[in-house]
Amino acid sequence: MGKHITPPPSAGRAEDVNLREALEERYLAYALSTIMGRALPDARDGLKPVHRRILYGMHILRLDPGAAFKKCAKIVGDVMGSFHPHGDQAIYDALVRLAQDFSSRYPLIDGQGNFGNIDGDGAAAYRYTEARMTDVARLLLEGIDEDAVDFRENYSGDQNEPVVLPAALPNLLANGAQGIAVGMATSIPPHNLAELCDAALHLIAHKNSTPDQLLQFVPGPDFPTGGILVEPRESIAEAYRTGRGSFRLRARWTREEGSRGVWAVVVTEIPYMVQKSKLIEKIAELLNDKKLPLVADIRDESAEDIRVVIEPRARTVDPEMMMEQLFKLTELESRFPLNMNLLADGVVPRVVSLKEALRQWLDHRRDVLLRRSRHRQAEIVHRLEVLAGMLIVFLNLDRVIAIIREADDPKQELKASFDLSDVQATYILDTRLRGLRRLEEMQLRRENDDLAKEKREIEALLGDEAKQWKAVAGQIRDLKKKYGPDTKIGRRRTSFGDLPDIATGDIAGAMIERESVTIVVSEKGWIRALKGHVEDLSALQFKGDDTLSVSFFAETTSKILVLASDGRIFTLEASKLPGGRGQGEPIRLMADIAEGETIIAVFPYAAGQKMLAAASDGRGFVATQDEMAGGTRKGKLLLNTDKPATAALVIPAEGDHVAVIGENRKLLIFPLAQLPEMPRGKGVRLQKYRDGGISDAQVFSLKDGLTWKDSAGRTFNVGPRELRDWLGNRAEAGRLPPKGFPKNNKFG
Repeated sequence: MGKHITPPPSAGRAEDVNLREALEERYLAYALSTIMGRALPDARDGLKPVHRRILYGMHILRLDPGAAFKKCAKIVGDVMGSFHPHGDQAIYDALVRLAQDFSSRYPLIDGQGNFGNIDGDGAAAYRYTEARMTDVARLLLEGIDEDAVDFRENYSGDQNEPVVLPAALPNLLANGAQGIAVGMATSIPPHNLAELCDAALHLIAHKNSTPDQLLQFVPGPDFPTGGILVEPRESIAEAYRTGRGSFRLRARWTREEGSRGVWAVVVTEIPYMVQKSKLIEKIAELLNDKKLPLVADIRDESAEDIRVVIEPRARTVDPEMMMEQLFKLTELESRFPLNMNLLADGVVPRVVSLKEALRQWLDHRRDVLLRRSRHRQAEIVHRLEVLAGMLIVFLNLDRVIAIIREADDPKQELKASFDLSDVQATYILDTRLRGLRRLEEMQLRRENDDLAKEKREIEALLGDEAKQWKAVAGQIRDLKKKYGPDTKIGRRRTSFGDLPDIATGDIAGAMIERESVTIVVSEKGWIRALKGHVEDLSALQFKGDDTLSVSFFAETTSKILVLASDGRIFTLEASKLPGGRGQGEPIRLMADIAEGETIIAVFPYAAGQKMLAAASDGRGFVATQDEMAGGTRKGKLLLNTDKPATAALVIPAEGDHVAVIGENRKLLIFPLAQLPEMPRGKGVRLQKYRDGGISDAQVFSLKDGLTWKDSAGRTFNVGPRELRDWLGNRAEAGRLPPKGFPKNNKFG
């Protein structure tokens, strides 16, 4: 990169330069060297220069999978001296990571000795450890001595190093990559090799495949440490389509039963790149700070495999609830970023999609195939020329021997006598006499025919692109057989799962024992919870002239919703309500209800239940209780009212029609479908009033008729046929109700 920098002035004289330009020039040179030569992987072999140099250095040392191990100090020294003139520790750290089966999905180095562990302990010094290449690394180097790739001079110019490796497997996606350059970074998770092979074969057969189609073969990353991917399929698809996104990864756990109903959670797999020791330290710290109310203890029983035992505070705790709390607060759940930033064609830094990353590798494999084929073709041409000369020797063996023994210049004599080329004559002279005597015509002719046939096949291959892709596909099929889903290293480790349907608010209530209660609310807004389901409340006492307003059955784990006249809705926990021995406490002590506002309704929370909310001016809408629940003591705004209007009612929206009666004693019935469903707001007009506002409303099924109760407690029902005169559309005025409707304008 030095060519970008302005040369220094000749000795003895100073030269003025613009500081900004000089800094820009030098920083750009540094940035480019970091991007190109350190941090970003090559799209074709998925390696950064340090990893490529380590593998090539081991290739030179002949550290093949079956060879004897050599000291890592020897490997690091050779790589540093010949190819990578940087710190020995940096080279050794890269080598160690390639050997760790919890860091690399398909380790490239087979290590002997202490290479660190998932707890975060470092490897032993390089004088103690030994290494050799794995079969996967051998595949990356396959054909490197057959002119498969370009070479360049090393830093000192006395040796050559490969620009890229032949890469017989899609290493970029199989092992992933992480790196931080200047102004850009890369983060590519590991994937399953068999799935990548299937996707590559599909891409060869269907060049216009979409990233979504490739997702049928590569559903998501496959991390060496396993875990469960809980990212929605749509966001995984979007990440692979754009090359940017993230994956939510969770630890794998099971519930283990003990004696007498006691149980514990056992974590067997933790998220990728999470250090187990730090994870356990963090959980223990949260336990001490009393931030994990559902957890009693944690201990590490790991040996070769991970086994972290988490004990609950009580046997009544829901294990899923306990784990949700741990996932929320600890690294038992982590996000792995996807930023598919790489050197496209080895030179251009670019963020690519899954399809383009595979395409880069496939194009490279075709290029390697062509180069190796041409190399083999040249070898065959040379050998055929030699064989032609050897056949001549065989037929004139005695004369050839005589020329070699007697001629002053045997080479020229042979060329002249038998019309041989320079190559043929040199080969004959270099062959030992015993080798010449052993020549056998049939053997020579057989070899000649075989090589001629192979040459024709190579020429056909080089001239036909379809045959080239067929050959690449054959290589990929062989690779899939070797690392298929049935093999130990090839089977998928990371599985897919859905998030459990547990609201964060439910976690706090997980310690509460579920018991039946009866919630009692007085006219003046005092609330209490009686034990059990109490039918007869006639004996209940209230303060002063206060009386019963509403009562309903619930459980200690229930939530209670309270609507105030300003349209705000508050959530109370049934477990925190005062008991039935006293006369309760004011709801205002539990919720910040504004001064001067009154309580309009109190009702139990039911997940998914739809409610009709309306203001006194006759405006309303349908909302779900899920939108109403939660929030703080300040509550949530439900009905947005214009003063002097206030919130008037909130009723279950079960049925297909709405009956509304105004203070003007006009009744209107219209379809429920005419009301919008909203989380909050003003809503739309239910009924039109000249004076006054809404008195009451009811949602009902028209086929069952409209029901109300009179002041004496008797129930009346009017069938659909009799209701025809009141049927209309919302925002109409309506007409006087049927005979017998209560004088208080309420449905009862």
